[in-house]
This record gives sequence, C-alpha cells and structure tokens, in this order.
Amino acid sequence: MSWGLRLWRARGRSIALGALCVLAVWPLLAWGAARSLIVSAELRRADAIVVLSGSAAYLERTRKAAELYHAGYAPRIILTNDNQSGGWSTAEQRNPLFVERAHKELKRAGIPADKIETLTQTVSSTRDESVLLRNYAEAHDLNSLLVVTSAYHSRRALWTLRRVFAMSGIEIGLIPSPAGNEQTPAPATWWLHLTGWSTVAGEYLKIIYYQFKYR
Repeated sequence: MSWGLRLWRARGRSIALGALCVLAVWPLLAWGAARSLIVSAELRRADAIVVLSGSAAYLERTRKAAELYHAGYAPRIILTNDNQSGGWSTAEQRNPLFVERAHKELKRAGIPADKIETLTQTVSSTRDESVLLRNYAEAHDLNSLLVVTSAYHSRRALWTLRRVFAMSGIEIGLIPSPAGNEQTPAPATWWLHLTGWSTVAGEYLKIIYYQFKYR
C-alpha cells in the first residue's frame, strides 16, 4: 500500500470518527441551545397581561395568558396585532386574523370580553410591539406589564422590552408559554421538526440581528 493511500485512509477514519463524535453530542448541544433561549422575569402582580403577536402561536400564548389572568396576575389582557390571517373559517366564511382568533380563544377560556383589549396599530416586529406597548402604557398611566410570548422567543423579547422601557419607570415581567406543546417543539427534539429549525435556529439569527441593530 502506498504512503499516499495510507494517509488518505487515515484522514478518512479521522473524519468519520469526528462525525460520530458530533452525532453523539449533538442531542445535548441542541437541547442546550433551545433551553438557553427560554427566560422569564417574574412579576406577581401587574396592571395588565400582554400577549405578543405570534401568528400561528396564538394558541399557546393565549392559553398561558388566560391561566395567569385566572391566577390573579392582572385584571385585564392586551393583545397586539400583526395583521396576519389564519386559515379559512367555514363558520365565518373568511380568513380571520390571528389576533381575532386569539380574542376568541381568551373568551373561550373564560375571560370577559370587556377585560380584553386589542391594540389596533399593526406591528411587524418585536421592536414594534415594545415601542407600541411603551407608548400605550405611558398614555394610560400603567405602572407594570406582564408579557406572555412563546418559549423560544422569550430571550429576545425580554432583551428588547428592557431596552425600550429603560428609564420609563414601568416595570416589565415576562412569562413564556411552555415549550413542547402542539405549536412549539420540545427542547430535546426541536431539531427533528421543520418548525424547530425556524423557532430555535432561526431565533439565534434574529438575536444576532437585534444585537447589531438595537444595541
């Protein structure tokens, strides 16, 4: 066997061994990457609970908000509006907005209609929502807001909210909806789902973008 062939085979074995090592530790690395995105900021009592827009993630967010409302965390719930439409509704013969679906889900969970407010101004980003919420809170003399969003969105959301609300005197709390439900894959298995790559891997790209644009 020539020296070149032996070298080629040795390199091949090294590459194969390295690939096996990566495969062996990947599930742990993937779990850690997902878990590091999930944060919270406790606030036992607030003037209002805010459900951030999340299009198809409205179910997990509104259910968590309803749970907090019934537990006495705040006397009302505020919805932001990304103006995105959901699937076809046979009953309504149209495509309702996700914020409309969120409103109905809250009512279905036992929240009185007069305790739910939708902010009509359209938002297209977490930054937009944060600025809108600060303006609303200041205009309505609110001293504290408890924000609900999806688990993997929580780190960027809290980072953005704290910067927008800095020096406002308004206290911000954040509680994420649990990961691993029908809308968000679990931290241990997100990489096995297409939605996981957009909600976890994609979130890291958004964090990098926000760090450069809004630092």
